[in-house]
Amino acid sequence: MLLNQALVLPGFDATRLPGSKYLFFTGKGGVGKTSTACAVAVAFADTGKKVLLVSTDPASNLQDVFDMALNGTGTSIPQVPGLVVVNLNPEEAAAKYRNSVLAPYIGKLPASVVENMEEQLSGSCTVEIAAFDQFSKFITDEGISAQYDRIIFDTAPTGHTLRMLQLPSAWSNFISESTHGASCLGQLSGLQEKKDIYRQAVTNLADSDETALILVSRPEAVSLAEASRSSAELLSLGIRNQLVVINGVLERGTDSLSRLMFAQQQAALEGMPSDLRQYPSFSISLRHYNVLGVENLRSFFRNQAAPDGTDALPFPEVSSLDDLISDLVTTKKKVIFTMGKGGVGKTTVAASIAQGLANQGLSVLLTTTDPANHLKYRKDLPDTIEVSSIDEKAELQRYQDEVMAKARMTMNTNDLSYVEEDLRSPCTQEIAVFRAFAEIIERSNNQVVVIDTAPTGHTLLLLDSTQSYHKEVQRTKGETPVAVQNLLPRLRDANQTEVVIVTLPEATPVFEATRLKEDLERAGIRNGWWVVNQSMALTDTTDPLLRSRAQAEIPWVRQVVTTSRARCAVIPLNLRHQE
Repeated sequence: MLLNQALVLPGFDATRLPGSKYLFFTGKGGVGKTSTACAVAVAFADTGKKVLLVSTDPASNLQDVFDMALNGTGTSIPQVPGLVVVNLNPEEAAAKYRNSVLAPYIGKLPASVVENMEEQLSGSCTVEIAAFDQFSKFITDEGISAQYDRIIFDTAPTGHTLRMLQLPSAWSNFISESTHGASCLGQLSGLQEKKDIYRQAVTNLADSDETALILVSRPEAVSLAEASRSSAELLSLGIRNQLVVINGVLERGTDSLSRLMFAQQQAALEGMPSDLRQYPSFSISLRHYNVLGVENLRSFFRNQAAPDGTDALPFPEVSSLDDLISDLVTTKKKVIFTMGKGGVGKTTVAASIAQGLANQGLSVLLTTTDPANHLKYRKDLPDTIEVSSIDEKAELQRYQDEVMAKARMTMNTNDLSYVEEDLRSPCTQEIAVFRAFAEIIERSNNQVVVIDTAPTGHTLLLLDSTQSYHKEVQRTKGETPVAVQNLLPRLRDANQTEVVIVTLPEATPVFEATRLKEDLERAGIRNGWWVVNQSMALTDTTDPLLRSRAQAEIPWVRQVVTTSRARCAVIPLNLRHQE
């Protein structure tokens, strides 16, 4: 059903989507965009349409959804005549692209320079651009377009990626010339010959007659705010044909937990950002099952009663947060990071860890780079904890100003626009706060430092390789602060540092957390503990739907137990402390 005043009401119907040839589904991890995109594809195919479903999500679980092997060229789904699924692997595409860009320089430039170039091409922006390179043919190839009535994409390019592709700057030689440490320079250096294809792809994306963008969100304030940011970015690029789908809406409550959840969801929907209200909005009711298999996809848009079974759940043996805190005290860790994707509860977990350490008599500094700074709302924290926050915007602006000042000395106007766009990337933001992190971590000489939100392995390696390059070619002349020089070795020292990866007991957050672990390992950083946050299975809910949801958590908790080698703490769902 369409948006009705302040609330999004149940009643999503795929046939009410625009008649656009191309549908892009986007949203932060775990909101259900893959489930929604797959269900829409099946719904269209069931009406006799010829449908192509293309996934560019690195954490894609399409094989599980359709219960069959898929590939990057196209697989027909036997149970759904007319549906073909393409499961692209942007990580593999990024690796091939990276190798093609580096090949001309290997053996011709110093090894340290090539190492710097390689790390420049190892971040999320390269994966996004490689993904765009793969699916651009699906939105520009007239032959493919003629074969299908609808072409559906699971995961749309970000506004940052699209802006980079639109820039009129020369795309070659930046990677070998850039030494200032910005994160994405060089991402486009091997794509000169495809500029016309990309320009046409971006043009088609902005064509409201051809393309519609579906923003998928949860009925939660953080998720809706993320959808609003994505919407504004894409709107600035002329992509105006947008819709909002709110997934996981609870229709009623039958016990104390479900009633509280219902009230919080309604409050989030009433507070939906004003810019999202201008678009048609639909909702999908919370489902009691994992959306796996064609039949579940077909029933995804139909309301179904949850089973009444309340049998005991075979929950794996796990640790508690108290066990994790006791281990930190015993091992005398001085620097503790909570890492994870947005919305998994990093801030809450960091605050709980800090409080637990303070209760053991330790001197604790708790800090965050989250612009929302949820720590300031934690009135339950004892006075013995020193709480601070890093002004991310101020640090970013300072870093951008420094880089642009150096760039203006040697670059023309077009090239400067390229650098400006590079400085808008998520990776650049991490680099900007790196120095502030370093200064705070130096304080671990005298107290335990707990940090919410940390640089990724890509950022750490980028700075490490850039620093090495400076030492060999330019000599830093004392420009690199001692705290920065000390930081990476300190983070790599497992005797000093503990990295706690925080996730949720759901498919996408677990996949993303696993990628984060691999990213850190590339930087020589080993994480020990994992935290599975907001577990429904550890509550005493009697609501049939929530009990079924709890059952669906079990496979993902078991996977984390295996990945963490049983160093896994599980925290029960606590709606009062959700980020």
